[in-house]
Amino acid sequence: MPLIPKDLEVDFLRRQVLTSRNITGGRAMNWAMGGLDLQIEHHLFPRMPSGHLRKVRPIVKEFCAERGITYTETNLISSYSIIVRYLNQVGLAHADPMECPLVTQLRPR
Repeated sequence: MPLIPKDLEVDFLRRQVLTSRNITGGRAMNWAMGGLDLQIEHHLFPRMPSGHLRKVRPIVKEFCAERGITYTETNLISSYSIIVRYLNQVGLAHADPMECPLVTQLRPR
């Protein structure tokens, strides 16, 4: 998901849709995730009962398509894969570059 810079002004709709993703999988996934598989709709309508979010989904999806706003949906496995890749990328970017001199001597590169 894109990171929106602090100084960039983005309207509420774009901020919620671009920084969220829905998890596909139908009613079974909806039940397993307690309705939180519809994150986009949940972020747009936080007070709406989760049972009604599925009814709003096609309207939101069409509205976004008409305006060229990326509406992201993925399955559970892909979602976890995206999250783990991102955490690894962020974590490795801030890794301590110090190498132990003893290890460098014993395992030359």
